[in-house]
Amino acid sequence: MSRILSAFAAAPTQAALIISAALVVAGCSRPSTLQEVLAEDVLHVITREAPSIYYEGRDGATGYDYELAKLFAKELGVELRVRVAEDNTEVLSVLSRNYAHIGLAGLSGQPGIADQYKVLPTGIAAQSVVVYNRDAPRPDSLDDLTGQTLHLVAESNHEHLLRGEESEFDWQMHPGLDPAGILARVESGEFAYAVVSSNELELNHVFFPQVKKAFYVGEPEELAWLFPADQDDTLVNAAQQFLEKLQADGTLAQLAERFYGHLDQLNYVGARTFMHHVENRLPKYESLFQDYAAEFGIDWRLLAAIGYQESHWRPNAVSPTGVRGLMMLTRNTASYIGINNRLDAEESIHGGAKYFRMVHKKIPERIPEPDRTWFALASYNVGFGHLEDARRLAESAGKSPDRWMDVKEFLPLLAQKEWYTKTRFGYARGHEPVLYVQNIRRYYDVLARITRHAEPAAIQPGELVNLDSNPRNPSAAPEAEAHPDLRAGLPPELGMIPPTL
Repeated sequence: MSRILSAFAAAPTQAALIISAALVVAGCSRPSTLQEVLAEDVLHVITREAPSIYYEGRDGATGYDYELAKLFAKELGVELRVRVAEDNTEVLSVLSRNYAHIGLAGLSGQPGIADQYKVLPTGIAAQSVVVYNRDAPRPDSLDDLTGQTLHLVAESNHEHLLRGEESEFDWQMHPGLDPAGILARVESGEFAYAVVSSNELELNHVFFPQVKKAFYVGEPEELAWLFPADQDDTLVNAAQQFLEKLQADGTLAQLAERFYGHLDQLNYVGARTFMHHVENRLPKYESLFQDYAAEFGIDWRLLAAIGYQESHWRPNAVSPTGVRGLMMLTRNTASYIGINNRLDAEESIHGGAKYFRMVHKKIPERIPEPDRTWFALASYNVGFGHLEDARRLAESAGKSPDRWMDVKEFLPLLAQKEWYTKTRFGYARGHEPVLYVQNIRRYYDVLARITRHAEPAAIQPGELVNLDSNPRNPSAAPEAEAHPDLRAGLPPELGMIPPTL
């Protein structure tokens, strides 16, 4: 008993209160589940990879459920140890054998799950939603799917809903696919109709423009953590009290907002808002972009475009994984390149220019511009290892690993289990670097057109040079003042003043 009590003393005050209450209930004759966690000093979690649950991001592991579990382990004062499963079937199997303390499967307390596992809702509600390829007839109800087949992942929230329907349609489970794999097949037209969870659709919809939402099935249900039925209630009760604390102090809502609150802005920013920021934010940092771009041999407008994609030119920007600053540098990257304060605009721009130049140099010199720059941008976003995985996949399919138009077709496959399991660096949100590069190219084109100092927007072959033939004197008036009519000559949609910011 003394070993356990010493662990309580080392734990945070709130955790100590939770644990002490659990001990009173459990007694001392047999260690409770919570006591066993403390005695081992480890919380074991089994999960599958998904953007809504757990994945390896730019700054390490992240995901809504993972971040929540990490906070819970910290509250208990123990190590979080994560095992990644192939799919929900494996997650449930591990829990059934009591080989993990908590399972993260993206499931609700549906019939069949609540009967076999202890269930704790975690604050995210989801609903089954039927989707279809835009070239297929839109269904308004399950009755409209008579003679059709609905496709879904195995061990999902949708099975119990479909089993209760009397409509004359077929449905097929795909144990080898995850939600991204299902959506990819609807996108291509291989599947005309499918059913996915609404949160998975929200996280992935921007990557699949051919997929349209038809209608919901059933009512929204909260997604839950799962606990083995063989456990006593001490751990699940401690987790419940912890989540209630996060709900009360706003932490749970903040975490949900980080992962779900800005999905419509994740990869697309309105052209009108961009133009407003060009006029009102860019002048504050333009000389810094020019100075540090010149130092590292980069076109300053390319550097500015990266900064806009990363933070909308906000020096205090912070991502869900702790990436910070105008150029959104990770802690490790900032330390590696000698940046002390990521929230200082000058240090961030200096660091971003230095790091991008380093990333660019890692791209094989045989790759001509502008493709070499597009590869460098993708690497800046998703990491060099994941980019190399996509290049290898492209090469194995008979495409050119040195051509961006080929490799960008394979980057999204890194989000699908059937593909990332064949790679060295595993899962990645591979759609993001594709859209990242696309957006930066768009911003660069506009900036080049506005400044009117440069050749057309393409980077010159062989090197990233500052194309400005007459760099602006930092002491001169801001560009917005030197060229008051910045909108002149732009397409009409870029010349409109945004109604809101």
